[in-house]
Amino acid sequence: MRPSAAAAEPLVPSSAQDALLVVDHSDNAVVVCDGAALITYVNRGFVRMLGYAPEEVIGRRPSDFLAGPHTDPETLEWVRSQLHSQQGYRTELLVYAKSGVPLWISAVVNPVYDAERNVRHILGIYTDITHSKLHEELHRKVLGAIVHEQPIHDVLTQVCREVEKIMPEAVATVVGLDEYGRLHPLAAPSLPDSIASVIEGELAGPMVGACGSAAWSGQAVLSTDIERDPRWQAYKAPFLKLGIRACWSSPIKASDGHVLGTFALYYWESRAPDEFHQRVVDVCLHLCALALERERTRAHMHQLSFYDTLTGLPNRLLFNSRTEQMLLAAARRESTAAVLFIDIDRFKIVNDTQGHAAGDALLRELAKRLGAELSEVDVVARLAGDEFVIAVPDCSAEEAANLAERLMARLAQPVNAGRMMLSPQASAGVAMFPSDGWDVDSLVRHADIAMYRAKSEGGARIVFYSLEMNQAMQERLALESALREAVRSGQLRLHYQPQVEMDRDMRLHGVEALLRWRHPEIGEISPSTFIPMAEECGLIDELGRWTLEEACTQMADWRRRGIPVPRVSVNLSAINFEQQDLPAFIGNVLGKCGLAPEELMVEVTESVMLAQKPEVLANIDAIHRMGVPLSIDDFGTGYSSLSHLHRLPISELKLDMSFVRDLEHSASARSLTTSILRIGESLSLKVVAEGVENEAQRAVLAGLNCAVLQGYFVSRPLSPHSLERWISLQDTGD
Repeated sequence: MRPSAAAAEPLVPSSAQDALLVVDHSDNAVVVCDGAALITYVNRGFVRMLGYAPEEVIGRRPSDFLAGPHTDPETLEWVRSQLHSQQGYRTELLVYAKSGVPLWISAVVNPVYDAERNVRHILGIYTDITHSKLHEELHRKVLGAIVHEQPIHDVLTQVCREVEKIMPEAVATVVGLDEYGRLHPLAAPSLPDSIASVIEGELAGPMVGACGSAAWSGQAVLSTDIERDPRWQAYKAPFLKLGIRACWSSPIKASDGHVLGTFALYYWESRAPDEFHQRVVDVCLHLCALALERERTRAHMHQLSFYDTLTGLPNRLLFNSRTEQMLLAAARRESTAAVLFIDIDRFKIVNDTQGHAAGDALLRELAKRLGAELSEVDVVARLAGDEFVIAVPDCSAEEAANLAERLMARLAQPVNAGRMMLSPQASAGVAMFPSDGWDVDSLVRHADIAMYRAKSEGGARIVFYSLEMNQAMQERLALESALREAVRSGQLRLHYQPQVEMDRDMRLHGVEALLRWRHPEIGEISPSTFIPMAEECGLIDELGRWTLEEACTQMADWRRRGIPVPRVSVNLSAINFEQQDLPAFIGNVLGKCGLAPEELMVEVTESVMLAQKPEVLANIDAIHRMGVPLSIDDFGTGYSSLSHLHRLPISELKLDMSFVRDLEHSASARSLTTSILRIGESLSLKVVAEGVENEAQRAVLAGLNCAVLQGYFVSRPLSPHSLERWISLQDTGD
């Protein structure tokens, strides 16, 4: 069926009265002005939106009464200039209702011409865009501030100020929540600083005002009357004094749901938030969460970049930066400063025997103790491992010595490390500014040299840097370089010290391979010098493998020529035992040399044998399963536990020479030796006494039924040729 002509015509008002009725029902504000921009008509939408009755605005320009404290003056001037252009325009402007409430409007203004093209009227249509504009403005300004990495206080203050522009009935604040659950005011631009101190550092909880309660519960908290709200009893006085009567606080949550802080609106009257407030706060919570998460990420990155993850102390980078500033200030004042380099003595034993978790716990405790003894202007850092460095401004040499002694005493207080109670000892080196160096690197290096001297003198002492030490360190570095060359160029050799059975014939039990180094210019260098050096410079694994391969090659040669050496013992380091391929290496060497596993004895120190490192334990077990016997060297000097000892796959104990040395004159040495020998008997282990130098010591050991002797009383370490001659003399009875 075709529609009638009347039905097809558009529905339009039948009169001017009907037109005004439609306009009055619009949510938009409609304003009609004359050619001079004076108001001649406003609709009811204008009254509802802005609160002015028609009689209050007729005959006035809109810009004269709608502008307010935060209206953009440039936009306002531009609007007034359009009167003379006789052109239509569109703009957005922050204006104020009669009540003083600000709101954003979108204004579309067009001229109405008469037949002669003169402006007869000016028609303006205002749309309330407060929510969308606030959303836009907040995002533009806050995200811009975040992108430009403005301080978090400035970013959050921006949020609060933007909210307060369009919400004069409220004051906005942001409070942060730290990892320990404590509150920290971050932004409150319209409140006095004294208000922040009321909650600074308070532990969030159900009775800590609206913000503390919201942070604690993770839910929004409304206090419509803080004077009577029990949650406010301890905090209300300063707020009531300002005239604040209500508070609505909402938790700011990270993307994973945990609470970062709170965003709060404080009201000057007892009230609840309306729908507009709720929409605004939703936007603010999102932006505050972005800003706080960005800040936490940045803080975390800063922590990783400038702080030691284990102890929380500054790392080398931050130490250098702060100390450089300290030295510049000291130079301007012509003052002195001190740098202390502290290293924990025998720390490696804790790691080896108790595991890295115990070592880490010990370092954290020692770092805490160091920090407790220092002032705010001092700089303390952990450089690596068990090394700490401290910079102290305006410090004389005497004051540095006193501080070092105080630190050493504090560090030496007993501390639990795993299953042990330790009294840690430390060595300290001190370098002074400016006499020992003008820059951080020089002072740290010189303090390190002094610390090294303190360790070489027995540890647990304080040494000040001197030029002579620097010369000694240069010589040591040259010697370290020479050792690397010695490994490559074949300057190293092995001597062998016999071990004999404690019987009438003193039969040969085996020989221990001992490393020797003759420098082409310096001559013989003691193992007590170059072995610790090899450990420090990373050569010890290579030396251990060279020794084992050389000893097995020599053993194979003796076997081919019928020289009756039962076995050769080789001492391997802790570093050797941490290498995953050690069992395979030993197996390859034995196979290449054609030796049976029992013809090699692998010696390892007590601390390594009792280590809790999985790779060490796995290697010990694998070597034992290969049939290679294991010996504990220097037994009795470490931290042995019988509960561990009986489970270890060992064949031999080597009694440390420190016990043997005192056998003649010390009852306690004889008692300890007797105990070790009885342990060996109970576990069916051979006990080898090292360092036997005279008949009296031999006699005591014989009386205690010691099985095997080794030392100068039997023979000095010998070259392979000299050992062969020694064996032939033993066989002939000479």
